[in-house]
Amino acid sequence: MFFLRKANLERLPVAMIGVRMGERVLQIGVDDPSLLGAIAAKVGLSGHAAVAVPDERQAARARAGTAAAGALADVQMTTAAALPFADEAFDVVVLHAAAIVHALSDQGAPLLSDSRRVLRAGGRIVIIEGRGRGLLTRIRPAAPSDPARALQALTMAGFKAARLLAEREGYRFFEAVR
Repeated sequence: MFFLRKANLERLPVAMIGVRMGERVLQIGVDDPSLLGAIAAKVGLSGHAAVAVPDERQAARARAGTAAAGALADVQMTTAAALPFADEAFDVVVLHAAAIVHALSDQGAPLLSDSRRVLRAGGRIVIIEGRGRGLLTRIRPAAPSDPARALQALTMAGFKAARLLAEREGYRFFEAVR
């Protein structure tokens, strides 16, 4: 039973993100390397998966996650406010890094503005708030943040139709459109 539940949790974020084969997807941050691997596998060879991380430790986690999924991803080390990608280079941007998500109203403004820059017109940003992995988070889960904060940050960065998609299995999913 435990293994079935764990498998469902790993598929849930990918299903909620709604990526499709052939899309160009950028993930910012790597809280869960298996999620990056699942996204990269979903877009396939006809698409493009990229990840922006702040340091070599996170880059190694990203490479391990994509290798475990048998997928490929372009791993770039960069500061969050200066993404090294061309304007309108992606169909979807996924923000899944707890430290960044919790700082959206303050330090997240440059990140959201640059995320908007790299999204094509009509592209989507998906923010995933979720419990961390490991024993400590099961014993003492983090207090959930105020959903209005993420929605306000998305709106202030120029995104449209910002909404809370769902709250399931300890995850919270937000979406907005460029």
